[in-house]
Amino acid sequence: MDSHTNKDEPLIPLMETHYLPSIAYFCVLQNVNTVILERHERYIKQTYRNRTYIVSAQGKEKLIVPLTFKHGKVFITDVRIDYGQKWLNQHWRAIQSGYGKSAFFEYYSEDLEKALFRKTVFLYDLNIELLSLCLRWLKWDVEIKESMTYEKTPAKPILDLRSSINFKNEENLGNFYRPFSYHQVFGNTFVANASIVDLVFSEGPGAAQIVESSAVAKMNK
Repeated sequence: MDSHTNKDEPLIPLMETHYLPSIAYFCVLQNVNTVILERHERYIKQTYRNRTYIVSAQGKEKLIVPLTFKHGKVFITDVRIDYGQKWLNQHWRAIQSGYGKSAFFEYYSEDLEKALFRKTVFLYDLNIELLSLCLRWLKWDVEIKESMTYEKTPAKPILDLRSSINFKNEENLGNFYRPFSYHQVFGNTFVANASIVDLVFSEGPGAAQIVESSAVAKMNK
């Protein structure tokens, strides 16, 4: 990651939205004032946009938000969540099962439950709400802005990180994230780069420091 720029012109990451983002996502945000979310992209299937990974008794567990469209290029802001499927209860049961006995579940779970069961219509809007919630948990004052138009090659100070954090390209994570282990509820083998909820439920107020310790490069404030 290029972290060299004029001190008066801090880098501003441009990213897509993720569902309950991973720790690597927050490694990018841990030292910035502002993030720009891409609202003019076409939806890309099989990405973190509608999935996350938690840690359960079975190990790394995938949670996917089902969507209503089946084909075609759809703008991310037009992608609707399919509440005809029972994913919401399934996700919440998985989260309760995975973290119900964690040290800080009772402190954070109510806010998450409310956000999920509000049944937000569009995936993009849900992802922004969840990102805002996670930033509050971390007590980070990061301003969320949205792209005004789609730019293939944005100019500095914008740092284009769209699709940089992708489970299909784990090697690229090394540009942002180095696993810094913490206590997880299940298993003796540490599961790296789970959803931020895994870290927050496990470590509570200490979560922010662990994200900072996991970050490879610091972007200029």
